[in-house]
Amino acid sequence: MDLLRAVIIGAEGTPYHDQGQPAGQATQAVGLTNARTGTDHDGLFFFEIQFPDTYPSVPPKVHYHSGGLRINPNLYKCGKVCLSLIRTWTGKTREKWLPKESTMLQLLVSIQALILNEKPYFNEPGYEQSIGTPSGESFSKAYSENVFLLSLKTMVYSMRKPPEHFEEFVRSHFFVRSHDIVKACNAYKNGASVGSMVKDGVKDPAKTRQSGSKTFRTNVASFMKTVVDEFVDLGAIREANHRGFLCGIAFYITIVAFLTFGIASKKF
Repeated sequence: MDLLRAVIIGAEGTPYHDQGQPAGQATQAVGLTNARTGTDHDGLFFFEIQFPDTYPSVPPKVHYHSGGLRINPNLYKCGKVCLSLIRTWTGKTREKWLPKESTMLQLLVSIQALILNEKPYFNEPGYEQSIGTPSGESFSKAYSENVFLLSLKTMVYSMRKPPEHFEEFVRSHFFVRSHDIVKACNAYKNGASVGSMVKDGVKDPAKTRQSGSKTFRTNVASFMKTVVDEFVDLGAIREANHRGFLCGIAFYITIVAFLTFGIASKKF
């Protein structure tokens, strides 16, 4: 049985991005393919794909590295991936694995486009009926805000425990992207809605009338201290000092500490 380990990028306009990776890049690590299918934004989500001896007559088996976090209705904490294409969910004949037609590229694109999408709340069976309704969209927004926070935690988990053979890839990826990640989180902390940040931090005009909830803004500000600490350990902040990044982070930490103190004070 052959094994492929892939990392899929969270796409622009979804709660799974982290700001700013150029599209169309691909790398390889110790003979394991690193499939990168994304646009300009890039949370990293790792999958292990096993090819049974009877492949491609049967679909490959897919396991998600969850880190114990449930970031999507189709991705379980245990690592199960729920998708018609690999026959772990129901679907029409054309949606399932077809030995003479289905490909690995199709599988990876399906995970990114159908699972890691803009509104993952509606992936839950039956919830699609509430698309466009006030209550459905409200629940979807709250779910996406939580997903973004879980994506940040997934990012920290990946930096602390990168999959075998991807250690240097993870380190270099977040080393380069640290500035953009903090810039995006600053925007969310200041009220931008999830998915509204596009390339170079410019807001999506279609979403500028929306804003993140107060709870979301508070939680992003609170967790950013952990994210910044990881970047410090990574060495990204020290080397970025020539761009003025270190000063910006120090200022940001001060603001987060102030906000956290203010929020805590209100509880007493």
